[in-house]
Amino acid sequence: MLLPIHIAAGGLAIVLGAVALSVKKGGTIHRRSGILFVHAMVVMGVTASILEFLKSSAATSVIAPLMSVYFVGTALTTVRPASRWTRVINVAALTVAVSLAFVAIMGGVKAVNRPGLSGAVPFRTIGVMSFVLATVLLLAAIGDVRIMRFGLPHGGPRLARHLWRMCFALFIAAGSFFSIRARVAKILPEPFTTGPMRALPILLLFGAMFYWLWRVRSRRTLAVLVRHDSFPVAPRELA
Repeated sequence: MLLPIHIAAGGLAIVLGAVALSVKKGGTIHRRSGILFVHAMVVMGVTASILEFLKSSAATSVIAPLMSVYFVGTALTTVRPASRWTRVINVAALTVAVSLAFVAIMGGVKAVNRPGLSGAVPFRTIGVMSFVLATVLLLAAIGDVRIMRFGLPHGGPRLARHLWRMCFALFIAAGSFFSIRARVAKILPEPFTTGPMRALPILLLFGAMFYWLWRVRSRRTLAVLVRHDSFPVAPRELA
């Protein structure tokens, strides 16, 4: 019964993430689609981790799903007012990031030294991807430590932290769907199942991410609007 929930949450997350990237930043649609995106990603990540673990019983199979939960959680606390709960969440998130990085490194070492294929993918390729994920997690964990020591940054750096973490979570969701042709063929017409067409959404995602990273970091001072409601808010002037 988890599979339909996972599929629905994943599809909803991709749509909501695309909406949040496309609409006016700081507006009502952006805030509401953003918080719904977080909820969808949490459901998708939790259900995927359970399904993957039941399928393979390997610790490395839950890395990507739990990464998505970690990234949306820390992205959300970035634009929320500092409180006891946000500090608790950040400590828990740091523990998750370091633990997942350790599991990814151990799994990568085993995979690169193992001949053969896992399905249609060479184990060595899986090992390299494990090292890439571990690197991203460790870099994110370093950022978490800085936040815990010095507090949240202001202006552009704060928005950049929120932005890249949300986008990386969206990349995990979109990549898990568009990377497999059979999945795309069940939803989209035949012309959209080719390699270039399946790669296009990922390229657009990273293009939008780097564009907004450039926008927020190119300004010396940039006010951050943080409301005491349930929605993360970005500055209206970035629209």
